[in-house]
Amino acid sequence: MRAFRVAYDGRPFYGFQRQPSVPTVEDSLFDALRRLGVLDETADKPTGYAAAGRTDAGVSAVAQTVAFDPPEWCTPRALNSELPSHVRAWAAADVPADFHATHHAVRRRYSYHLYAPTTEFDSLDGRDHVDDDRARTALDALCGEHDFHNLTPDDTGTVRELTGDLTRDGEFLVVRVESGGFARELVRRLVSLVQAVGSGSAPIEKIERVLGSEPIDGPEGVPPAPPTPLVLTGVDYPGVAFECDETAVASTRSVFGERAVEGRVRRRVADTVLAAVGSE
Repeated sequence: MRAFRVAYDGRPFYGFQRQPSVPTVEDSLFDALRRLGVLDETADKPTGYAAAGRTDAGVSAVAQTVAFDPPEWCTPRALNSELPSHVRAWAAADVPADFHATHHAVRRRYSYHLYAPTTEFDSLDGRDHVDDDRARTALDALCGEHDFHNLTPDDTGTVRELTGDLTRDGEFLVVRVESGGFARELVRRLVSLVQAVGSGSAPIEKIERVLGSEPIDGPEGVPPAPPTPLVLTGVDYPGVAFECDETAVASTRSVFGERAVEGRVRRRVADTVLAAVGSE
């Protein structure tokens, strides 16, 4: 068995897990394995296959982890030869035959890059400014062991123990959270609540109500924040040491470097339009 670290830009995909008739990251992986001859055309999935988690549509990853039983030559760089450019394997580790990428993960980490300008910055979309101290107080109140049933559509597995921190990076607040596992949409709804408290659109007392036993629905509920700023940044496995494939790492850095430049160019063009409209 071998486990692979996989990075991807989640924007073109309808999530990680395979779905009928829409592109997913898992489909890209399985298609690559079929083209490489690792996965038979009639097989549903590789032998022993499992993934660390199921990221939602639009969510990206640095450390998604998949494991299966490949031939010896199936390395990260071999996978990348058939994967689309926005999906890159970059490290691998030999693991025991009974290894399960989902069940053996003991810790998962996410980072959410929340566009949250302070008074030092101009908001591009007119949203309320976020006070860092209020947002940090909100996040601190949400950390620890709680029943997060009001922050997920799941009916089971809602009791989780979370740790987290919040840092300012220019126009962005980076919200980092980690746990042994996450209920669906938990991180995005948590960020939405932190933003609401930080901007003053919700009182800090709302957190106590959200963490209470009574369900909160309708307009008083907490909607999920947009998915694209969310990144799966870490998955921990005791005793598993991943080895970087230097060629695959270089390919990953090149691909995402190009995407970073494209994003900066799009921002520059949009800024030009914003500056010009209404100026005459």
